Amino acid sequence: MTIPPIFERLIDDAAVFPPGDLPLADAVPAHVAHRAAWYAGLVGPLLCAASSLDSLASSARGLPAPLEVAVVVDTGTGGVLDAVDAVDAEPHVRLRGIEVPLRGSPLGDAARRTVAALDAALGGPDDDEPTYVEVPREHGWEVALDVVAEAGYRAKLRTGGAAADAVPSNEEVAAFVVACLDRGVAMKFTAGLHHAVRGPVEHGFLNVLLAVGTAAGGGSVADVAAALSIDDGARLAAAVGALDAAAVRRWFASYGSCSIAEPLSELIALGLVAEPGRVAR
Repeated sequence: MTIPPIFERLIDDAAVFPPGDLPLADAVPAHVAHRAAWYAGLVGPLLCAASSLDSLASSARGLPAPLEVAVVVDTGTGGVLDAVDAVDAEPHVRLRGIEVPLRGSPLGDAARRTVAALDAALGGPDDDEPTYVEVPREHGWEVALDVVAEAGYRAKLRTGGAAADAVPSNEEVAAFVVACLDRGVAMKFTAGLHHAVRGPVEHGFLNVLLAVGTAAGGGSVADVAAALSIDDGARLAAAVGALDAAAVRRWFASYGSCSIAEPLSELIALGLVAEPGRVAR
């Protein structure tokens, strides 16, 4: 197996989002190429904003197989049903996920409105179309997470952004991970996970994998935060390589990246993924 199970469909293709900002006309053929490459097992669906679905449909026509897409609903809670209907009406596109950011306050009420919209559009949670509610780092986030958990949906955390203060601390990410595990909520991450190993400011996606594994094994918030702080690539690679893939990926569903090539090259350099004809360390 070329791609180890712990990395299977780990990276959702967010090429059209910042900082990549690739036009859909270029992102679609690039995604098709990723899905046909030797590392295809690493790559999840193409992420597309709800406001760009018309353009996506045009770009997908003529493809040999339906394009798997996860829709980021940027049109407000009321736009969830329209987005689902738009994808269902397009035979060249297949819905493989919905992501909705919470808007408004208090967050608990915002979560209830969002859950109601998702229930109306989808009829409830569906593993074939995993649905994530993006919970902001604001007062009341745990109440919102309670609502998401009760409804059976998944949670999403933004781990970076253009400004330095958009990056949550190790403790904030750890608190989110442990809170999700405590509530039985699967999670994904977006923004800022540009590298495998954490840097001076940004989190590393291998650190987050280890953090979820630590929490799944009963680790405390402090233990999880410690996993997020590791900046030694060899040490981190060894720890991730020892994780129970099924136990970790049950909770860490995926993360969005505007690049597939960069995380792939770093996994190869760390010996965690091997190109055809080579053996992973």
